[in-house]
Amino acid sequence: MKKGLITSFIAGIRAKDQGESYESILRYSWPEFITQLLLYSMPIWLDSYFISFLRSTQTYATLGATGTLVHSFTKVAEAMSVGTIVMVGQFNGRTAYKEVGKVMRDSFWITFIVGAILSAFLYVAAPAIYVWYGVPAEMAVLGVPYLRLRAVGILLMFVYLAFVSFLRGIKNTKTPMKIFIFGTIAFVISDYLFILGGAGISAMGLLGSAAASVVQYFVMLVTVLAYILSNEKNKKYAIDFFSPITKLTYIKELLWLSWPVLIDKLTIALSYVWLGKMLAPMGVFPLAAYAVVKDMQRFALTPGLAFSQVCTFLVSNEYGSRNWEGIKATIKKTLLLGIVMVFIVLLIFSLWPKYVICLFDKKGEFTDFAARSFPILSALAFFDLLQLILSGALRGASNVKTVMITRLVMCLGFFAPVSYMISTMAIQDDLVKFLLVFGSFYVANGLMCIVYVYRFRSEGWKLPSE
Repeated sequence: MKKGLITSFIAGIRAKDQGESYESILRYSWPEFITQLLLYSMPIWLDSYFISFLRSTQTYATLGATGTLVHSFTKVAEAMSVGTIVMVGQFNGRTAYKEVGKVMRDSFWITFIVGAILSAFLYVAAPAIYVWYGVPAEMAVLGVPYLRLRAVGILLMFVYLAFVSFLRGIKNTKTPMKIFIFGTIAFVISDYLFILGGAGISAMGLLGSAAASVVQYFVMLVTVLAYILSNEKNKKYAIDFFSPITKLTYIKELLWLSWPVLIDKLTIALSYVWLGKMLAPMGVFPLAAYAVVKDMQRFALTPGLAFSQVCTFLVSNEYGSRNWEGIKATIKKTLLLGIVMVFIVLLIFSLWPKYVICLFDKKGEFTDFAARSFPILSALAFFDLLQLILSGALRGASNVKTVMITRLVMCLGFFAPVSYMISTMAIQDDLVKFLLVFGSFYVANGLMCIVYVYRFRSEGWKLPSE
């Protein structure tokens, strides 16, 4: 007889002889946490902080609205890299080194082509994108040149990730980390100088942020390419980017391995784009509030992202040995750690939201609005935390399609229509409307959690790989 949900959770977090210990989960998690914090969260916050010195709410809102779109394209590149990592790893494990080189060549070209198409689309369609967004005209004027320059950085990012995937596939994870740190330092320095001016460089404002991203990925791309081609250990792979492609087998397999991850990642990423579109008719200040609340919550959820990554490989190891009870205990302990850490950050932000928000709102135009909404939305953000960790656990248990389908159904079948319906309602109080539209995204996350919990409480998740 199954225990009740709460009883089962309490038993799992108390289980000392089942699953990983709290100490081991934390030991695995802290490097991921540091990586997420220093390499992803902090650069975004510093970029927004530098932009805030321009004392323009329109500029800050444009950065936030465009950032969600750019984030979606990043997820496309990340998804495509999965197939490269898998195929390179498989051939490298068999010591079929020349095949590894062929996969690298094919990955480079397919990634370059896809990146070039998407970048060209962004460049050409930039004006139409802001029309579709429905943002105020002054934001579109700022956003079009910014997005067009970001398109150049996006192409460089696609190619860079293809090379990094090769390194990860041959089990070289330290070099990508070092290169990313180097690129992040280059970004922060150039971001400050380009946005605000200095060292003989004229201030470029918002355009400087886009220029800094181009510098970042150009530096990382040149560095990683030089490393791959000059390192003696890589000579055995006989990488020749201009050798003829005699068959499309590897390209087809690369795309086949990547598409489930692509749909999975894009579903959530595009939900943030849609959320911005639903809030755009409310004007510049609610859009700016959306940007700062979103970034604050993403910062608070950094431990959740780290625990999700760790949960995936911990569960995958236990899954191989069919240790079902150990898997469940590990998931529950990871959830508890994530809840405690995220709660502490969200509580601090919720008690003193204005102290954080004013860092990005030098004129104080949207601080009060964002501060009033943050505590309420933070309570709902726990659904996002839960779905992050549970989805990571399901991936570790080879239930990747369950995660993909659940996200697709909940975002397209619930979040999109409900948020659209609310956005068209004649609600006079902007704060109430903002909370309802934004909150509908977290309700969708809550529904995902219900599906994931049901999956784990059934026997279906124990079946062979999907």
